[in-house]
Amino acid sequence: MDLNIKVTSEIGKLKKVMLHRPGREVENLVPEYLGRLLFDDIPYLKVAQQEHDGFADILKNNGVEVLYLEELLTQVFESNEIKEKFIKEFLKESGVTSAAYYEALSDYFLSMLPRDMIDAMMTGVRRGEVEIKKATSLADIMMDEYPFFLDPMPNLYFTRDPGAIIGNGISINRMRMEARRRETLFIKYVYKYHPMFNNLLVPLWYDRDNTFAIEGGDILVLSNEVLAIGCSERTMAEGIEDLAKNLFDGNSSFKKILVFEIPKKRAFMHLDTVFTMVDYDKFTIHPGIEGPLSIYEVTSGAKGTLKFKHNTNRLDKTLKTALKVDGVDLIKCGGGDLMIAGREQWNDGSNTLAIAPGVVVTYERNYVTNEILEKKGIKVLTIPSSELSRGRGGPRCMSMPLEREDIK
Repeated sequence: MDLNIKVTSEIGKLKKVMLHRPGREVENLVPEYLGRLLFDDIPYLKVAQQEHDGFADILKNNGVEVLYLEELLTQVFESNEIKEKFIKEFLKESGVTSAAYYEALSDYFLSMLPRDMIDAMMTGVRRGEVEIKKATSLADIMMDEYPFFLDPMPNLYFTRDPGAIIGNGISINRMRMEARRRETLFIKYVYKYHPMFNNLLVPLWYDRDNTFAIEGGDILVLSNEVLAIGCSERTMAEGIEDLAKNLFDGNSSFKKILVFEIPKKRAFMHLDTVFTMVDYDKFTIHPGIEGPLSIYEVTSGAKGTLKFKHNTNRLDKTLKTALKVDGVDLIKCGGGDLMIAGREQWNDGSNTLAIAPGVVVTYERNYVTNEILEKKGIKVLTIPSSELSRGRGGPRCMSMPLEREDIK
């Protein structure tokens, strides 16, 4: 497979991207366990898949090669040795401590073809789908009423968060919430065993085994020299510091990281929830991120140390300096109208995916914000999202760019 791994901006022409088409895992969402699985509502799978297919089609029609996580994993697990290794790691990370459960689930997955196994793992395993031959502990006998041996993974269609290509390397992230921890295991095996990574020297900037959480939705590649990272509900300051050390020590092109301290609450879940780049000097924003903001500038110091500089500044001034442009245009979600911004932000009005400078994919339901973008000279490609948006993530959230063209 001919694939260069490289992302040096948010807006360079998108050449290759990794998606996950929502699967049966979405149908294992039930009201009693929505909070545990980080959902507010239950998408209708058939329509969600149609909408996601429309998203993929827009990308393909604009020259983007679309790769699917589940297909890449299928190719990896054609090796029985790798498949068996993954099953052991997956069950361990799923918290399976019972010997009887472990044996039954292991046999269940080993009996499947690779693609069927991947789908089953993502879907989750309900009690009754696997026969436990004998109880070997008190815990086995006293089974609680929880309906799953293994939880479903409904957040997987937000491929932005578990991994991020930064420059010519990759961050395999440590997810903050337990419901999403196993997602990065899939990214690990693609990185470690798939030819598109295995045949290239792709630096690992961050490892999922790190203690501190960091998620892809908080990482924005502003240029080949500057990263913006949100210190948020899902990304920890210690994780940002570790990533910074690895980038600077690894001879990457990055010289500066701007750390944005954003409210640690669901409405501001990730930096890209409230702030995305759509052109050389244009950004969509939630009005609440305009500032003044608490911003930390991280650069490389002497002998592998880091230097920190704190300031409080408006977002536009910070971006103008970082990008070395004459000025920036901050395009407010809903035009800044309190009611419209609140409604459209709920459906990720600020979460746009740029596929080229000044060309973005958005949800069609955010029509006020979309009209404003068009008046600003941005080409807007819209997709239906009555069901996809129930997961509280937009087009940027649903995509992991693998390759973009460099921009000047």
